[in-house]
Amino acid sequence: MYLRHLQVTDFRSWPQADLALEPGPAVLVGQNGRGKTNLLEAIGYVATLGSHRVATDAPLIRHGCERALVRVAVVNEDRELTVELEITAGRANRARVNRGAVGRPRDVLGILRTVLFSPEDLALVRGDPGERRRFLDELLVLRAPRYAGVRADYEKVLKQRNALLKTAGKRRTGREDPYALSTLEVWDDHLAVAGAELLAARLNLVADLAPYAAAAYMGVAPDSRPAKIAYRSSLGAALPETYGVPDGERAQPGVLKDVLLKALGEARKAELERGISLVGPHRDELELILGQAPAKGYASHGESWSFALALRLGSYELLRAEAGEPVLLLDDVFAELDRKRRARLAEVAASAEQVLVTAAVDEDVPEELAGRRFVVADGEITRG
Repeated sequence: MYLRHLQVTDFRSWPQADLALEPGPAVLVGQNGRGKTNLLEAIGYVATLGSHRVATDAPLIRHGCERALVRVAVVNEDRELTVELEITAGRANRARVNRGAVGRPRDVLGILRTVLFSPEDLALVRGDPGERRRFLDELLVLRAPRYAGVRADYEKVLKQRNALLKTAGKRRTGREDPYALSTLEVWDDHLAVAGAELLAARLNLVADLAPYAAAAYMGVAPDSRPAKIAYRSSLGAALPETYGVPDGERAQPGVLKDVLLKALGEARKAELERGISLVGPHRDELELILGQAPAKGYASHGESWSFALALRLGSYELLRAEAGEPVLLLDDVFAELDRKRRARLAEVAASAEQVLVTAAVDEDVPEELAGRRFVVADGEITRG
């Protein structure tokens, strides 16, 4: 898979940008603040319908404009598809494939697959659990686009159930509302169905990703302690021990639904008192472990960078092993890495079908990736 063409209009700092691409490495060189990252962000947005830098779409639209357009031409096994996304502030976004409208923007997911490594990835190790849950869910969607719908369904049910919990308990009236309590049982079932499917997918993903992430960490930090990842569920000991581990049993949504329903019943009193859902995938954590200690709080700066890099490289290798190579996006990361880590990342990147690299200066780019060069300056992209 590779990008043949990228075009953006009123996206971030770009009134207009047009970039023709080929397989192999391509380097975007320019001083900071010239819009290099914005171009990689646009590409990543087509793959995930989200930004790695902001939580909402509004900042993606150039100041003073009503909408932004991103158009890419993607070649996969000699078949080319053109995807166009129209991002509009305060309204539903629109999507087209080969100029034909699609029902929902998420219908374009899977046409382009990317793995992006950026300075923001340090938050995967040092940030809160939401960062790591987001990492898992975005990788899930890259692996199987239908999980975008599963994730959206779960978040919708969770929002509705939390609203009901706030009214069903004694927090406002001093007494419980019998009607709200009976309605809550219906939402328990909805949450268990959607939550079980999302949880099973995450558990199976972690089981599959774990050996790739461990091998990637060993490659970038051979002198460090061994690294591993594990899934910690809010279900605790009720979760089958064979779920979520390499070579273990594949997690089954039907089993997890029953476990979730039981856990929701046991947590009912506490949830009514606090007015919030205390059980489910939204409370879970991806544990990052170095030796016998959690990476967060115990890893050095170099080890934290290595773990973040290992998660991205492990994701890349997993996707490549399952369904062909994704496009690799490296956003100004070589300047952050020491010689060993730069060399390992360059080795993997050089073998990719297509890799796009941004850098402030040519010296930050390893020789293995010295392919086509583009200079980004003064709102223009020129061939270097």
